[in-house]
Amino acid sequence: MLIAGLGAAVAGAVLASVIAPAVLPQMVQSLLGAEPKAYWYLSRASALVAFALLWISTLLGLMITNKLARAWPGGPTAFSLHQHTSLLALGFAIFHGLILLGDQYIGYTLGQVLVPFSGASYKPFWVGIGQVGIYLLAVVGLSFYVRRQITQKTWRLIHFASFAMFIMALAHGIFSGTDSSALPVQLMYLLAAASTVFMTIYRIFVARLGVK
Repeated sequence: MLIAGLGAAVAGAVLASVIAPAVLPQMVQSLLGAEPKAYWYLSRASALVAFALLWISTLLGLMITNKLARAWPGGPTAFSLHQHTSLLALGFAIFHGLILLGDQYIGYTLGQVLVPFSGASYKPFWVGIGQVGIYLLAVVGLSFYVRRQITQKTWRLIHFASFAMFIMALAHGIFSGTDSSALPVQLMYLLAAASTVFMTIYRIFVARLGVK
């Protein structure tokens, strides 16, 4: 394993030495040129990653509550994955917003990034919906750390906000996302919405039957 790791490191260094001279000037131009585009691309990419992680976290949460997690991957594993994917989604969502400060085309200020509905440059309503969704995601994600200090009822109420948060993220992506017209992204949104609705209905069905 050590030899394989060293070999991979050497191969990576050689590959980087070949690729970097050709790519680095374009990267620098994209970051520091008169019209830097890297910030916009990074924001778009991180938004899609954040939504995918939120989708996975939502499905895992529903699997835990409707007992499917017992079959796979197991209750404790599903809970850990649910927690960590939620926090990862929060991290990518924050990055998605803050990286826009480097983009000069729209020209967001820190206040406009932090305060929902305050940016008038680009679809302020749907962008604001996404901003509110990030704050809800922060509350839900960070609630894992105070679970033992709050009641089970409060914990459940906080996690019910996950449904609103998912809907906000989906609406934000569809109506303000630059890539929402791309077929792969549309398919991801469709599959995310359909699977979440199905798992929610199944959860209600299981609860009504009183499955233990």
